[in-house]
Amino acid sequence: MRRQGARLVAVSVFAGAALIASCAKAYHEETERYVFVATNIKLPYWREAQAGFLDAAKTLGVKGELTGPTTYDPNGEVGMFRQVVEQHPAGICVSAARPEIFQTEIDKAMAEGIPVICVDADVPNSKRVLYIGTDNFKAGRESLKRMAALVPGKGSIVVITIPGQHNLDDRVAGVADALKNFPGLKLTKILDNKGDAGTAFDQISDVIQKKEKVDGIICLEASGGAGAAGALHRFSMEGKLPIVAFDNDPETLDWIERGAITATITQKPYVMSYYGLKFLDDLHHNAVHQFKDWRTALATPMPTNVDTGTVVVDKGNLKVYREALAAHPEPL
Repeated sequence: MRRQGARLVAVSVFAGAALIASCAKAYHEETERYVFVATNIKLPYWREAQAGFLDAAKTLGVKGELTGPTTYDPNGEVGMFRQVVEQHPAGICVSAARPEIFQTEIDKAMAEGIPVICVDADVPNSKRVLYIGTDNFKAGRESLKRMAALVPGKGSIVVITIPGQHNLDDRVAGVADALKNFPGLKLTKILDNKGDAGTAFDQISDVIQKKEKVDGIICLEASGGAGAAGALHRFSMEGKLPIVAFDNDPETLDWIERGAITATITQKPYVMSYYGLKFLDDLHHNAVHQFKDWRTALATPMPTNVDTGTVVVDKGNLKVYREALAAHPEPL
């Protein structure tokens, strides 16, 4: 009888615990949704970012999505950001093409209690909670340092970028700062390829055809490297004019293998977006207890700047880098 009574007590305790658990409110709601807004999302770069965002969402048991224009379209991106804010998601990550047109929109979202984190490209004067991504000034310095090793002594350097985009402007500033250590090198031309490989191809082709003096090409955005390398191939100049590219687009890595691009400074978009969503989730649930509520606190409970670092890839480590990369699905 005693054993039977003990079993009944155990069953009752288990049933009671199960009942309490079933009545407890789930940490994540079924409708909890986080959105990443970017621009030019057809670039392979955003495939990696989307994979990180969705993997973090899956780990947490929430909904996640990446959205944005399929070309470099700052105004279109702002419009999509506004639409997302109107849907009142649990949090937003944003890579702002133009900081000056995003500041007000980010501040409005924050005022509505929607946490906003800048990923990859910052809007530093906004009320965004934090920036997570590459230290772009440092990355620009690294680009010039790599080029200096390829152009010893004197040389004229061409830079391909998108002027006005905050993260890219920081890279240009890093290049300019590093030039102080290499007085023989001069930054003679800055080209705006508008995030398009074809435009970079035309611009570098024009420089070559006009026989302008150029001893090296630094590309500070994802598509410029492939465009510049294509131009060198057109004139059978692979290996004769060094290119230091940016990011790990498949075409860029292919051109490294073929010898047209010497090296590329690669970022970690998967890491940026993975932790971006996790930070958003902690904010939405007020999980970090530095303050009672992040919305009314005088400062964020999060770090204000997270540097995800870079990896320099060249022909010597290309095989190892490719083998280490995870396969990611095509963007939605």
